[in-house]
Amino acid sequence: MGSKRSSWGLGVWAWLWGAAALQEEPVHWFSQVFFCQRDSPFIGLAQGLDGDQLFWFDFPNSSWHARLPDFRPEVSSRVPSANVSAQREFCQDVLSVLSNVSNFPKVQLPESKGIPQVKVFTRNPLELGKPNTLICSVSNLFPPSATIAWAWNGEPVTQGVSTTQVYPVGGLDFELFSYLEVTPQEGDVYSCSVQTPGDIYNSLAYWVPRDPVPSDFLETLACGVAISVGILLVILGIILVVKSRLPRSAVSSLAAAPGLQVLSATSSSSSFPSKALQKGQAGCPEGSGEESRRPV
Repeated sequence: MGSKRSSWGLGVWAWLWGAAALQEEPVHWFSQVFFCQRDSPFIGLAQGLDGDQLFWFDFPNSSWHARLPDFRPEVSSRVPSANVSAQREFCQDVLSVLSNVSNFPKVQLPESKGIPQVKVFTRNPLELGKPNTLICSVSNLFPPSATIAWAWNGEPVTQGVSTTQVYPVGGLDFELFSYLEVTPQEGDVYSCSVQTPGDIYNSLAYWVPRDPVPSDFLETLACGVAISVGILLVILGIILVVKSRLPRSAVSSLAAAPGLQVLSATSSSSSFPSKALQKGQAGCPEGSGEESRRPV
């Protein structure tokens, strides 16, 4: 009976341990997202690690591309083009079935849609009159379809613009980046507008130079502050050293003078005991001086 209970207990413990092990989060998360839709881009495939894109597939040219140059040697080990073509056909078949079902008036398929969040910032620290790159970051993009338009002082800009492919991140979310080569001047106003299919309103973000302080002035100011603080610390250190040594030297010089030991002893006591002591010595007989000092 005891052995059965122990084996049953070990079985439950092993089941709980296995369940806990399955619930542990992986150290790294590799993902491959394949999508097809009725809006542009009509189809897409991307691979990522921990939410960062590594590779994406160019369907018109049937080739893989690396997001960063460091990953180019691994392009040859991606999924073969034949397998990608089979996945493409399957995805298009599923999309056709869903589109036909949604055409029925009594059938309402659920639709997920995200509001794009747009941010504009510079790649390098801002310096007026020097070339830089504006980056328009679009997140919370779902479905993965959007059109980005740049404007300078209200006028559309098309030169010096480059836009990346949409790529997936965690939670079936997509991101998109657009770059604009600029030479910022005082008074410039840049805007990045994002339009998604079926939406009436655009998501818009503005960027204006913030009157930056020249870098040379900042370097000079930092050096001046550092030198001032150093001089102040040196002066403070000298004052502390002088103060710490001054009392000791005064006491040693006074102690070297003749008869200073009696003076230092009487000076350390209060005036009232010294007067009582003088009265005891003058008016009391010998041997009663001890009694006269006790009340004091």
